[in-house]
Amino acid sequence: MPTSRQWWHDAVIYQVYLRSFADGTGDGIGDLAGLAERLPYLVDLGVDAIWITPWYPSPMADGGYDVADFRDIDPLFGTLDDADTLLAAAHAAGLRIIIDLPANHTSDTHPWFREALRSAPGSRERARYFFRAGRGDTGELPPNDWISAFGGPAWTRTTREDGQAGQWYLHLFAPEQPDLDWTNPEVRTEFADVLRFWFDRGVDGIRIDAVSAMAKVPGLPDAGHAPGARFESSTWVDNPHWDVDELHDILREFRTIADEYGPDRMFVAEAIVRSPERLARYVRPGELHTAFNFDFPRAGWDPAALREAIDRSREALREVGAPTTWVLSSHDETRHLTRFGRAETSTLPMTLTAATDSDLTLGTRRARAAALLMLALPGGAYLYQGEELGLEEVTDLPAELLQDPTWERSGHTIRGRDGCRVPLPWSGDHPPFGFAADHVQPWLPQPDNWKSKTVAAESDDPDSMLTLYRTALRLRRTLPALRDDSFGWQPSATDALVFDRGPTFRCVVNLSRQPVAIDPDATVLLASAALTDARSLPPDTAVWLRTNR
Repeated sequence: MPTSRQWWHDAVIYQVYLRSFADGTGDGIGDLAGLAERLPYLVDLGVDAIWITPWYPSPMADGGYDVADFRDIDPLFGTLDDADTLLAAAHAAGLRIIIDLPANHTSDTHPWFREALRSAPGSRERARYFFRAGRGDTGELPPNDWISAFGGPAWTRTTREDGQAGQWYLHLFAPEQPDLDWTNPEVRTEFADVLRFWFDRGVDGIRIDAVSAMAKVPGLPDAGHAPGARFESSTWVDNPHWDVDELHDILREFRTIADEYGPDRMFVAEAIVRSPERLARYVRPGELHTAFNFDFPRAGWDPAALREAIDRSREALREVGAPTTWVLSSHDETRHLTRFGRAETSTLPMTLTAATDSDLTLGTRRARAAALLMLALPGGAYLYQGEELGLEEVTDLPAELLQDPTWERSGHTIRGRDGCRVPLPWSGDHPPFGFAADHVQPWLPQPDNWKSKTVAAESDDPDSMLTLYRTALRLRRTLPALRDDSFGWQPSATDALVFDRGPTFRCVVNLSRQPVAIDPDATVLLASAALTDARSLPPDTAVWLRTNR
């Protein structure tokens, strides 16, 4: 299906986990001032846009995804004036800004939820959320068997003013994140206004967090979850609280609002669903513009799985006229450098553990090759802050410092996502490595060995991960073959991926344990590791070639 080409069709988008990017105010927490100061770094890196994790006022029960006010900035990060200044500076530098909107739920400190707790069952205030009576003789059991993404049941019981147990409320995530009822007209009107509030301020795009949770089957029937079941939404079929068809009515309303601002405003869906075909439904004409691709990192370092993920993603999205996107890491997943050094290299969000050892030398080699694979594919690409430095997952954070709700909700069995959220190292030979002033302790501690992975240490090193990313992004911008949708697989060894973009560009990725042959007459544009033989590509290595066809 043909579609007009917009900036996001092949944009490289850099995810900023705001608390961990750069501290500009001296409190050990990343903020808008720190991000604004580091915009030249992102320009030099060569990205097209920045996705910023939630910056709204929040108690931070889930890292800011529990929002108390959708029209303001948390004082930890700055002010609305700071946001306006950042938007202006980013646009002046040629960077677009995408913000994050958790629209499925609010914080339990949001004025609406506080009003709901003070109000009677059946009231207008409670109708904005899902309040229900419990099951059992005295209502002591949750209303159904739904589960939380962070472990345990998806229901919490309230306490009335007289001290007696009251209704239960639904939260598909943490108890501090009560789900909104999107069949309620007040909810839809409120968020239409929130979207316009931020589009009016100049944001270029909005990521809709947990979009698959935004509709529920009427009557809230049981889902059939077994006791102790995990939140594995990528396997669910006809689940009553996930990927429900009625949510697409909401997405069409969102799209209508974005279109009011012209063709260059966009939405990104976070939808962890069972197949690329289901994902494609979120980006049909008249719905959202792009979707985060979880099938690609789920494929791990497996040639057959990667090829299938690439083919199915491209085919499913081509059918609806939407661009593909590619991603290796995010704030919700174990950093891919660490995963690639393990026996199990794939990932699933919300089921993270840190107990498995990793060969970081092997992981680094594969991560370098994976970067060239991802950046050579047609479509958009997402980089998670720090992957361009070759940062690994921090697996030994002290338990008392863990803040991810998964840690508590899992009974201290799943450490959660804090290990991929450790603040970035910018310069110097000891923590906080320029993330904050020397006397300031970051909100999560950095490993001492990151002194070799600071931006300053890698900037002038021709063999560093940062140099590899900068070079790849420069070539991606300048090579015509990487600016269109051309793509074709070529014959290859069993454990290699070989594809062409246009008449002269070829990418070869060797995922095997043996060298694979490459065209000795081709010109090497970029390789993820040194090539000692012009006729072969070493294991766990990728190369970009200019062929002489």
